[in-house]
Amino acid sequence: MPSVFRIGVPALLLMLSVFLTGCQSTYYSAMEKVGIHKRDIMVDRIESSQAAQEDAQEQFSSALEQFRSVVNFNGGDLEALYDQLNSEYENSVTSAEEVRGRIQGVKDVSEALFEEWEDELELYSSASLRRSSQQKLNDTRRQYKRMLTSMEQSEKRMQPVLDAFQDQVLYLKHNLNARAISALKGEFGSIKSDIDRLLHDMQRSIDESRKFVATLKQQ
Repeated sequence: MPSVFRIGVPALLLMLSVFLTGCQSTYYSAMEKVGIHKRDIMVDRIESSQAAQEDAQEQFSSALEQFRSVVNFNGGDLEALYDQLNSEYENSVTSAEEVRGRIQGVKDVSEALFEEWEDELELYSSASLRRSSQQKLNDTRRQYKRMLTSMEQSEKRMQPVLDAFQDQVLYLKHNLNARAISALKGEFGSIKSDIDRLLHDMQRSIDESRKFVATLKQQ
């Protein structure tokens, strides 16, 4: 019986990919049997990604306000302040992971939907209907790519913000004194700017996804 080491990591990854793809296909087939099609699942997942991004906006805003409290520290329990900041950082990491997961879910079902749509073009006997469906597919793909690009741009902005935030948390953890607070003050402006940009990009992504969902529902 082959061991994990004999199979090799690339082969294992391929096997995992095939397994997950099979699970997704089974899931989509089961949902279609009860009248829920890939388009319905796509809309639901896009709306879930909107909700996740809105939650992340609130969380990153909350984290920024906590960081503001740290740099404005004027006496009191500095360790408690650190604990609050660390909690905000951990919550922000969780929110970011949720957004990433939701976006991946959108990508998975969208790929399946477009592949199915493409395959079914060959089933038309009417050339005019085939051309019309092909045009709708092209338009939908183009709008989807615009939405996905916006989603992925906002997603990529999260990690640099989290990295900078983690730096502040770690620094404060090992330097619970007024000098550390003074050092962090110099970083606040940069972090605020990064978070403001992130929130703006997230809102743009949310707006693009709403437009796309509205288009899908009209089809």
